[in-house]
Amino acid sequence: MPARKADAEWTGSLREGAGKVRLGSGAFEGNYSFRTRFENEPGTNPEELIAAAHAGCFSMALTAGLNKAGFQPKRIHTTANVNLEKVGEAFTITKIELECEAEVPDIDDATFQQQAKGAKENCPISKALSGVETITLNARLV
Repeated sequence: MPARKADAEWTGSLREGAGKVRLGSGAFEGNYSFRTRFENEPGTNPEELIAAAHAGCFSMALTAGLNKAGFQPKRIHTTANVNLEKVGEAFTITKIELECEAEVPDIDDATFQQQAKGAKENCPISKALSGVETITLNARLV
C-alpha cells in the first residue's frame, strides 16, 4: 500500500501567525491559525482534520465488516467530534465521539451494534488514536 502524505507550513508567531495544510492528493488545501483552532474563526485546524479522517475510516471499516458478515448497507453516515482540552500545561485530545446512522437492510440491532463496535476498535484511525483517553460510539439503525 502506498504511504499517504500531507504537508503544513506555518509562518509567524503562535497567536498572530497562520498556516496552510495540503493533502498530498491535492483534494484539500486549507488555512489554519490560532483563531481557527482555539476560537471560531473560519478555516480548518488539526482536530477537524482528525475528525474527518476518523469518520471516514470508521464508515469504511463498518461497511467492510457488514459486507463480510453478508450485509449490504445502503448508507452509513458518521460524524466525529474531537475534543481538545487543556490538561495541566498542555493541550490534549481528551475525547472523540463517533455518531453513526446507518441504513442496513435485514440486520437486527444486536448484530449491527456488534459490527459497529468492531469497526470502532479496529479501524486504522481508531488504532492510531489509541492514546486518546475516551472514544465513544453511538450507532443507530435508521
